[in-house]
Amino acid sequence: MSSFHPNEIKVREGLGSARGLRVAVVVSRFNSLVTDRLLDGALSALARAEAEPKDLEIIKVPGAWEMPVVVAELARLGKTDAIVCLGCVVRGDTPHFDYVAGESAKGISSVAKDSGIPVANGILTTNTMEQALDRAGGKMGNKGAEAAMCAIEMAQLLGNLKGAKA
Repeated sequence: MSSFHPNEIKVREGLGSARGLRVAVVVSRFNSLVTDRLLDGALSALARAEAEPKDLEIIKVPGAWEMPVVVAELARLGKTDAIVCLGCVVRGDTPHFDYVAGESAKGISSVAKDSGIPVANGILTTNTMEQALDRAGGKMGNKGAEAAMCAIEMAQLLGNLKGAKA
């Protein structure tokens, strides 16, 4: 069995800097009590990561169901380096939750895979509104901030991989 020293292996990863990256934040108006907090977390994280206001765009959509078509259009236009999706779907008494949560996740992940543009999924899928608020700046942190950081890290990593010599 071989043993390698970590310094002998090339490691690539994105850094936490948004400097020079164009980032679109797509946010749902549905459950705005939660999504407004997710958006605040995302914008705070982007500011800490040195994003410039001129490089940011906020796009508001009715709900999580509508996100994939907007994300697909943003990717097609090619004017963004990363996309952050923020929403909140709370389980109810009907299967509606399963369709909205599943299809929005499938749609935005499909855009990321097909376009090569990082799309971070910051759409909360919770059983209760209390769980959602806990994840939107409460005791579980702010998933909007986490999604923003994920998006910029992936944009940097992909840029690094594309710029690397074979």
